[in-house]
Amino acid sequence: MIFPQDYKYVGVSDHIPEVGDPIYFSTRFIIVKDKMEVPYQIYTVKSSGEGLIRRINSIELLADQDEITVLDEPLESCNNGVLVEVAERLCTGKINTVVLIGIDKHTTFIHKPDTSKLFEIEVIDITPPNPPWLAQTVRRLHAAGVWSRLPVRFTEKIVDLRQFEGRDTMFPCRSSDLRGEYLDAATTAPDETILVGCEISLQIFNLQFPGRLKEHINTCPLREELYTPTKPFITRCCQSERTGEITLNGIRGMVVHWGASEYDVIEAVRNLYRECNSEEE
Repeated sequence: MIFPQDYKYVGVSDHIPEVGDPIYFSTRFIIVKDKMEVPYQIYTVKSSGEGLIRRINSIELLADQDEITVLDEPLESCNNGVLVEVAERLCTGKINTVVLIGIDKHTTFIHKPDTSKLFEIEVIDITPPNPPWLAQTVRRLHAAGVWSRLPVRFTEKIVDLRQFEGRDTMFPCRSSDLRGEYLDAATTAPDETILVGCEISLQIFNLQFPGRLKEHINTCPLREELYTPTKPFITRCCQSERTGEITLNGIRGMVVHWGASEYDVIEAVRNLYRECNSEEE
């Protein structure tokens, strides 16, 4: 996959340059589209000399007219993860290159896009609420480009608590709208209550209704009872002392608080990417 790290490395020309022609010092690729509106071509170029304007000493065709398509909607030209995913979907048949024109009108391209080259982060969350807050927040932030040049993509593992609904089941909070009893509203509990919640819920239940518990289903993602991470991950926990870096199943992850802000999520993803990739270097 070739995806220029910065659009400053990409020049646009209305003709095919030749060896010896002047070129801006940072240009590594030329997108050619002449005044007759013929399809694009893309060339790799090398230059020599000193100063801002140098001379081309080699030029090579990277993608020809029938190998290129143009994304017909403007996207944030620095949002690497999203752009690679979009470009890969457009590459069918002979098409192996996508030209992208950003919202800021800068032009770049992706040659042979490959999402397997992206750093994949698993978002582990719980529903209800629906949509799950952490997963929905990551979706919005990723689409907005807050992780910009980080080559990241996200997959989701959502644990659906509706599978535990039942007459003798108790959930922590009435705001979930799950069918069952709610610990924050209960004045009594069934003799054989099935409690679905974290350790804090368990402690509160045992204080309020001693001897009434039949089973505790621990929903805390850090306990791996409902799901075990399979790749670097981000999740959330209601206990602030557990936030930050964590390793589960030998896999690195980041934990944000149940009441985290979008800024906390942004920093957690950046830190996870930085920590995991520094280990590989």
